[in-house]
Amino acid sequence: MSRTTFTPRRLAAATVTVALVVGVAACGPKADGGGSTDKNAAPQQGGTLTVLNQNPQEQFDPARLYTSGGGNVPSLVFRTLTTRNRVDGAAGTKVVPDLATDTGTPSEGATVWTYRLKDGLTYEDGSPITTADIKYGIERSFAPELSGGAPFLRDWLVGAADYQGPYKDGSGLAAIETPDEKTIVFRLNKPEGDFPYLATQTQFAPVPKAKDTGTKYQEHPVSSGPYRVVKNENDGAHLVLERNPHWSSATDDQRKAYPDTVDVQSGLDPAVINQRLSAGTGADAAAVTTDTNLGPSELAQVKDDKALAARVGTGHFGFVNYLAFNPKVKPFDNPKVRQAVAYAINRTSVVNAAGGSSLAEAATTYLPAQETFGHTPYDPFPAGATGNPEKAREALKEAGYPDGLTITLTHSSATGKGYGPDLATAVQDGLKAAGITVQLEALDSTRYSKTIHTVATEPGLFLSGWGADWPSGGPFLAPIFDGRQIVTDGYNFNSAQLDDPSVNDEIDQINKITDHAEAAKRWGALDKRIGEQALTVPLFHPVYKRLSGKDVRNIVISDWTGVLDISQVAVK
Repeated sequence: MSRTTFTPRRLAAATVTVALVVGVAACGPKADGGGSTDKNAAPQQGGTLTVLNQNPQEQFDPARLYTSGGGNVPSLVFRTLTTRNRVDGAAGTKVVPDLATDTGTPSEGATVWTYRLKDGLTYEDGSPITTADIKYGIERSFAPELSGGAPFLRDWLVGAADYQGPYKDGSGLAAIETPDEKTIVFRLNKPEGDFPYLATQTQFAPVPKAKDTGTKYQEHPVSSGPYRVVKNENDGAHLVLERNPHWSSATDDQRKAYPDTVDVQSGLDPAVINQRLSAGTGADAAAVTTDTNLGPSELAQVKDDKALAARVGTGHFGFVNYLAFNPKVKPFDNPKVRQAVAYAINRTSVVNAAGGSSLAEAATTYLPAQETFGHTPYDPFPAGATGNPEKAREALKEAGYPDGLTITLTHSSATGKGYGPDLATAVQDGLKAAGITVQLEALDSTRYSKTIHTVATEPGLFLSGWGADWPSGGPFLAPIFDGRQIVTDGYNFNSAQLDDPSVNDEIDQINKITDHAEAAKRWGALDKRIGEQALTVPLFHPVYKRLSGKDVRNIVISDWTGVLDISQVAVK
């Protein structure tokens, strides 16, 4: 995962169409994603869980993975200092201890964070896990040949900006101290109240230096979790995980590890995945997917089959699809023009274009409608369900365009991704009623991504989206609205190029707060304050709908990931 709207982590729910097999016996998750439908069938150990995915697990080195909360498949192998709470819904957005005894002790104004390891932690070979291994695991993530992981540590750790990893600089990072085998201390450049959330990333997984094989480490990483890698074929296209005999639930209350084996098969067409899950024959009866959603036509068929509908899990991940303005480009330098667009938007058409109300929820706030992000309901430019053309025309008149306006909307040529022609056309139709003529400019997905994220080529109006690295307002608002994160010679995500000292200062002040609930209130207030400037027009928050095999039990879907947590499932 990287800071781009086009990596798997940042994509909204994909839309696929396939004829489903109906008439399957009911058995599995509730339609709301919680628990097993068979109340008498307690989760049992044993069996093989099959995972059917589109995208291969190309990286399986903890240094190169970009996974909030420890990831899904990776978190079966890699434990980290902290992890996500493995329970349903909003409670699953909490950060909890993993290798550490707690979520961290802040000091010196949240610029120093200290952790103690639990007793009895071991690798797959029975050797002990030490804080030196965690320090080394983090340091190797700075090596250029192992790039790809979360970038925060380079920014946050004292003296880390130019560090090149242990292969080139054996002296290591002085900002990470290990006074003994159980204690690790992190020294930061500035206060970071969200550090416990960052500590869920796989860069915090321990790596024994003696077993580090560099770029080949991903072929057989040393497991600290309940499973070990026994097969990794074709760059993660086929992964087989088997039990780690030295893992103990006594030190890990988060991962249930019910199946004996986890067989991950990737590179599959989404239609094939959903077809196999619906049919549920052979090994597919005990199968799940971690990256493939149901589309509108599939959901229409599912709702008419109660047995199949009972196997559909619903999840919400912190993501927003929105219209982005570049106020440096006319006429969007005029706030009244931006307000007119906001008033004119027809969110009913937008939601329908995104797959309907089952797959998208209309948004008027940038932050998702979840307490953990600090969501504060507001609508500075009320458009109602279908747009407010009168208010839009009024704003246009005040902007000096009493006879209407012609603008260009840039979008991706890829359909079904939340940035394509389907959504662009819905925006175009809605604005037409307000006297705003929208000319559509389609770019292929690669060119689109580069164009909208480069300051020199950024269009005046385009479709975009953002998903948080962890369930907090900070990684949602700071990358998009913090002026110090504007990148003029690389990928830039502050599309409004907002550099407001008061906004930057408020971000710094909130980052000092270590009480998540208190910080969330401040993030919500800042969201409202920024939203009133009409720098973006929030469109919708995606909803995930995913099917599980008929013999899968104990479905858990938290608001941290929005998808099934395979560390919890059991098979019949």
